[in-house]
Amino acid sequence: MTDLRTFVLMAGMTALFLVSGQLLGGHNGMVMALILAVGLNFWAYWSSDTLVLRMHNAFEVGPREAPEYYAVVQELARRANLPMPRVYIMDDPSPNAFATGRDPEHAAVAATTGLLRILNREELAGVMGHELGHVQNHDILISTITATLAGAITTLANMAQWGAIFGMGRSNEEGGNSGGIGGFIMMLLAPLAAMLIQMAISRSREYGADQRGAELCGNPLWLANALNKLEAGSQRLPMGTAQANPASSHLFIVNPLSGNFLAGLFSTHPPMEDRIHRLQQMARRR
Repeated sequence: MTDLRTFVLMAGMTALFLVSGQLLGGHNGMVMALILAVGLNFWAYWSSDTLVLRMHNAFEVGPREAPEYYAVVQELARRANLPMPRVYIMDDPSPNAFATGRDPEHAAVAATTGLLRILNREELAGVMGHELGHVQNHDILISTITATLAGAITTLANMAQWGAIFGMGRSNEEGGNSGGIGGFIMMLLAPLAAMLIQMAISRSREYGADQRGAELCGNPLWLANALNKLEAGSQRLPMGTAQANPASSHLFIVNPLSGNFLAGLFSTHPPMEDRIHRLQQMARRR
């Protein structure tokens, strides 16, 4: 059911991209948006993991540079029967982590220096178990493609503000003012719709990764304790690179954006209290 829901939401994101092109440029705009969507999806499949890692200034490490971190990931990958992912560190005091890649054979996990500083080994295992849960559940490709399309839709909306895309829009084709009206609607509603779809996709996947992460690390409370620390730390220290690139925020284990009212209302992550409560219930059932 989760896979079907995700497929429907991804189709909705692509349809929104096409409608945005149609509003801004009529039939020609929709055709151009279709070509761009196919190209973006193809590019995201092969390259978006590299882009996301660069976007957040992540650098690769091995057992010599980060022995405990690397060993934890290696042990969890063995338990999950997954290939060893590439291991990255982001030099950022905000505690957070994410996984990316097109498939388990090309996966990468990344953690901030802030996370590595505040978590003990058990809590780190809980977080990395969650990220490898995303890898095992094949969430990472969906997440990176969603981030790519969401960013493209936002870019279209910004360009629509200045009438700088698809010429003069539908007014050139049909002799009316619909291009201007369509551009205005696009500027207001398309980024919001993209954010809501992105939020639904992410939320539907986080619970599954929490459950799998708890199973892989061996104790749901390790992940619950880590989430509690990460939530408090990320609210106190929002992540600078995520603030500059909000389309990638759903990749992280906790919301990396500043904790204002709107950020909470439209968070791409489920409520933290609910996630921790579910993990505590798992622990009681063991």
